[in-house]
Amino acid sequence: MSPLLILAIGMATVLGLIVLGRVHAFLALLAAALVVSVLSLPVAEAVGAVAEAFGNTAASIGIVIAFAAVIGKAMTDSGSADRIVQAFAGDHDGRVAPALTASGAVLSVPVFFDTVFYLLVPLARSAARATGRGYLKYLLAVAGGAVVTHALVPPTPGPLVTAAELGVDLGTMMAVGLVIAVPSTAAVLLFARWADRQMPLALPDPEETDGVPLEDVPTTFPSLGAALLPIVVPVVLITSATLASALEVDAPWLAAVGNPNLALGLATVAALVVYVRQRRPSREMVSAAVEEALMSAGVIILITAAGGAFGAMLRAAGVGDVLAAWAQGGAGGFMLLLLAFGTASLLKIAQGSSTVAMITTVGLVGGVVAGADLPFHAVYLATSIASGSLVGSWMNDSGFWIFAKMGGLGEVETLKTWTPLLAVVGTVAFVTTLLLAALVPLV
Repeated sequence: MSPLLILAIGMATVLGLIVLGRVHAFLALLAAALVVSVLSLPVAEAVGAVAEAFGNTAASIGIVIAFAAVIGKAMTDSGSADRIVQAFAGDHDGRVAPALTASGAVLSVPVFFDTVFYLLVPLARSAARATGRGYLKYLLAVAGGAVVTHALVPPTPGPLVTAAELGVDLGTMMAVGLVIAVPSTAAVLLFARWADRQMPLALPDPEETDGVPLEDVPTTFPSLGAALLPIVVPVVLITSATLASALEVDAPWLAAVGNPNLALGLATVAALVVYVRQRRPSREMVSAAVEEALMSAGVIILITAAGGAFGAMLRAAGVGDVLAAWAQGGAGGFMLLLLAFGTASLLKIAQGSSTVAMITTVGLVGGVVAGADLPFHAVYLATSIASGSLVGSWMNDSGFWIFAKMGGLGEVETLKTWTPLLAVVGTVAFVTTLLLAALVPLV
């Protein structure tokens, strides 16, 4: 059977089950992997191949995702996240919007989007009450800053898996993702100011929003250095190991501590130490917090591993070879970036989750890097996928409803603000990717 026909059947299986059948993404991706495997491999080998690919993907990213979830939980409970926000915001009203955007961007590196938004929305409301204006601007600043790094910078699951599937070093993904995040966050602020002038919103009544229980909000905070430690440790270790490898420096100890699994493990220890020293919890409380984080991580690992199995089966079917032949040369290579962006956007529109859109898209196009002589580094393919995963958020996206309910906006207001914000951010990130791929190809 033609690899492209198998690709079409696999895509139809994923979209049909998720969009029409309302099947959970894990089951939909696993079913699609089985369908593609049966169509491309001997029947006796089909199921075993899916299971093996599932295990390989889980082995490559499972530990990192679990550690990232624990770091996020510990930073939230210890007050580290709030301390970082305080450091950015200071007491100067004129820099509240940039501070909220920067806070969201920094916190979304180790902490999931919904948690970051819960943390920062009360600050957006407080700023609007203090100034008497700008409520929508502050809301969009929070949301925009958080989604940028959520999509572009590991160790959040989407960019983490995308980098792993494309064979991109995690340090390179972090560095390039952060570079692309700069103009993207600038676009957030410009759009937020424009939208606030076009559609000023009054502060909602407290009972119209879903607030955070007061007892869950820390009242004391660690030092800024301690609060930043779980973020700084993995970034420094992983980036240092990447630079050492690129410069061909013989430093086996640096390669060990710069391994993402160990780097995130050390960051987890740092986050838990700060939590214990700051809150003095009982052992039972620490255990419960870790268990809660790991439960949320478990679902993401399952979806991620199923997406990896789907991608592996498509590669086994020869889809990657067909796309690789098509992408040979400069024009084809850059068209591949557009294909990655468009596919991720289509999947985002279809099923709502940026993470699922990224994992599915990288499974579809990831095989090309093994056989294609691309005119740029594969990291740009990863950031194209990440950019596309932001475009097309609407009512099937949980982030849409978090923004609406926590912000006190109606559905139409959210469609006029949140949806175009993410489209602008994703487009700016993609244009920046194209420019970097052309000017700084890294090959």
